[in-house]
Amino acid sequence: MGWLAAGDTYEVALVEGRVVARTASPASPAGGRTERTLPEEIRDRPEVIELQRFAEWLDRHAADCVARVTNWMVSSLPVPAGLLVRVWPDEAWQAALRDIVVVGAAPHEVGFLRAADERDGLRVVTPDGETVRLTAPTVTMPHPVLLPGLEELRAFAAESGVVQGVAQIHRATWTKPAGIDGSADAVTEFAGAEYRSWFHLSARATSLGYRVSGSSVVDTVRDGGRIVTASVGMSDPYTEEKAWTGRLAWRHEDRHRSLPLSEVGPVAWSEGMRMAAALHAGRTVPTDDAR
Repeated sequence: MGWLAAGDTYEVALVEGRVVARTASPASPAGGRTERTLPEEIRDRPEVIELQRFAEWLDRHAADCVARVTNWMVSSLPVPAGLLVRVWPDEAWQAALRDIVVVGAAPHEVGFLRAADERDGLRVVTPDGETVRLTAPTVTMPHPVLLPGLEELRAFAAESGVVQGVAQIHRATWTKPAGIDGSADAVTEFAGAEYRSWFHLSARATSLGYRVSGSSVVDTVRDGGRIVTASVGMSDPYTEEKAWTGRLAWRHEDRHRSLPLSEVGPVAWSEGMRMAAALHAGRTVPTDDAR
């Protein structure tokens, strides 16, 4: 983006997401000295205000792209290859999509997404380091617990310096223990995390991207074609000064009762445990324990 005149003395531009100003220098095509802060006399000029609004929109757009790709990945939704081709030229979409692991029509068609265009379709780099085309009409961006060869993908990423815009291969995951009591309907491993108040606990939950619904922190995911809600109990804000996390349980969207643990799928299990662990990590640590 070029520089815009802001009065007779300054020019403004959007640089690395923020509005900067420089002194206008008619004698030099490159302009004059760049100011560290916006001069007060141009802060209310329409050029500055419009650039600031544009910067805010770009931030919201980038966050929305990340949120959408994260949803596709967590839910392992099929995504049309043509859609990826259309959005790829957008820098915000490309930042969110680049190096996400996609899977084509067959499990062995897997690789890090590197490019998408009308002529060649999707191009990915395989764990063997080869660049190949995916011709499937739709692809998935599997949740890491469903990714074939996850450890191999992680090793390749570490060796080649891959950095994903949406955390996928290094997303914290949990696998349901083989010896768990499948007839039980809740997990208490992360229960009892103490917070100074219900408001601190709810703030922690929302800052992590979860919802507070009634007396629970909830996260809804798609697992194997079913909508499953994981919930962690919370204390009552009206009867107790402090707050504690409660049991972790799961239920189907169309049911009110908790699912037996044997019926909780791998994605719902992992995401529910991830939420409970994150809430537990934000607890108030007693002074004695902090030493």
